[in-house]
Amino acid sequence: MSIAFLLTTLAVVATPGTGVVYTLAAGLSHGRRASIVAALGCTLGVVPHLVASITGLAALLHTSAVAFEVLKYLGVGYLLYMAWATLRDKDALTVQEAEPRTPARVIASGVLVNLLNPKLTMFFVAFLPQFVPAGEPGSLGTMLELSAVFMVLTFLVFVLYGLCAAAVRDQVLARPRVMTGIRRVFAASFVALSARLAAA
Repeated sequence: MSIAFLLTTLAVVATPGTGVVYTLAAGLSHGRRASIVAALGCTLGVVPHLVASITGLAALLHTSAVAFEVLKYLGVGYLLYMAWATLRDKDALTVQEAEPRTPARVIASGVLVNLLNPKLTMFFVAFLPQFVPAGEPGSLGTMLELSAVFMVLTFLVFVLYGLCAAAVRDQVLARPRVMTGIRRVFAASFVALSARLAAA
């Protein structure tokens, strides 16, 4: 495993995106446990992209403009929904609803955040194969190993983001104006991310 792969993967994972915003919102709204569960959900959202890459579906998305556009605009729509739901909640900073959600629902939302992100599929199509020897025995194992490293780094970085958000949760909740401002920032972030995705 090369240093170039680790550094590039870390840069991709640490760059704020939909998963980071979702994990931060979970940490601020429901604390450390929720942020860890959200990070797990976002990490599991990588699995469909990995499976698509292995089975060749990612290549189809790469070559089919229609398939890519459909996936892209599903992602845009979901991000806009998350922005609306964040603004709708007037009592607490949360992505979808004020009352605490079950871990299964938090994970499901986290999976959707990354599932509808075609940039992850492009990552597995354009970047990962550069580090996998084509046509050689064990290439599938190498791809799975590198993908596992990507997922571990995703989980660890997202957990760090979430725990930092949870650490200031009490201070934020004690200041309604700050909480309202942060809620608007998250909503604007989801809108900005949807616009960036639509323009991709």
